Amino acid sequence: MKKRIIFAVFGVLLIVAVLAGIKTLQIRSMIAGGKKFVPPPETVTTALVTAETWETSLSSVGSLTAVQGVTVAAEAAGKVMKIAFESGSPVAKGDLLMQQDISSEEAQLPGAQAQATLAETELKRAQRMLADGIIAQTDLDKALAASLQAKAAVDTLRAAMAKKTVHAPFAGRLGIRTINQGQMLREGDQIVTLQALDPVFVDFSLPQQQLSQLKMGYPVRLSGDVLGTDMLTGKITAINPLVDAETRAVKIQATVSNKGERLRPGMYITVSVGLPTRQQVLAIPATSVLYAPYSDSVFIVENAKEGKGLVVRQQFIRLGEKRGDFVAVTSGLKIGETVVSTGVFKLRNGQAAVIDNKLAPQFQHSPKPENN
Repeated sequence: MKKRIIFAVFGVLLIVAVLAGIKTLQIRSMIAGGKKFVPPPETVTTALVTAETWETSLSSVGSLTAVQGVTVAAEAAGKVMKIAFESGSPVAKGDLLMQQDISSEEAQLPGAQAQATLAETELKRAQRMLADGIIAQTDLDKALAASLQAKAAVDTLRAAMAKKTVHAPFAGRLGIRTINQGQMLREGDQIVTLQALDPVFVDFSLPQQQLSQLKMGYPVRLSGDVLGTDMLTGKITAINPLVDAETRAVKIQATVSNKGERLRPGMYITVSVGLPTRQQVLAIPATSVLYAPYSDSVFIVENAKEGKGLVVRQQFIRLGEKRGDFVAVTSGLKIGETVVSTGVFKLRNGQAAVIDNKLAPQFQHSPKPENN
């Protein structure tokens, strides 16, 4: 009985040992295979590092203001009899905007004109009588004063009527009206806003250190969400002689053509001032850069050390200004090197690669996406 138990235990141990040996061999085989495994090369698109000449510019954020902009208000108290404009409509200089009640002035005007005519007639009669020696000089002076007073009364009535007839002071686009038919207005009550929208002013600031680089007439470019992929151009028309004591910045004003009225006063816009000096840069597509908190990098495509195929090598770089689809590299690359242009997030240092630029995107300095 004891011999049977011993044989059974020995058999179990032998089976466990055999299984452990087989498993060990399998694991060793897998480890050896993993060491020998070479991942297939990654297909990449590439771009050459090129030297380009870029315009030097100064960037800022500006605010748009109208060349002329006012809130049209009532000059005199009175009742609104006629509104001659539609909210948001364009107007020309001198167009009628609003007519207040002038019935009282119109009723008084004929009498005042008749009195002025009579006073003028009496003045002429007095001049003839003085020449004939019939009246004294004092009587002529009284007739002259009466004639002037009568004319002044007529002018006063006409001026009151003119104040109650509101015209557009300049050409532009009206805002939303704030009055209604039959409303009683007080002196100074707002009627509507009026803005001249072409051209417009762009007000922005730059640090005092850059003041020496600026001159009147330098070109400016505007870009922003409101313009989409388009860009408007203008020029500097005013530089404030004072520097802000708190920010140490100088205020600058540029004038920009606004045909189509795409820009409106109050908008914020990105401003770029073009300088006459140009800079030499090394440019690569912005999609070539693997951005990281510790440092930005690119993958350079080069021949493998064994001389078979291509591999990618991670290279840390420093970036400069960005223009469209390109970014300038200040250090880390050389002219003529080949960098991976897309899909850099999936690469690792030393990985094999195959170049296929059939589907490579067309990089541009002023891209215009189809769906923006």
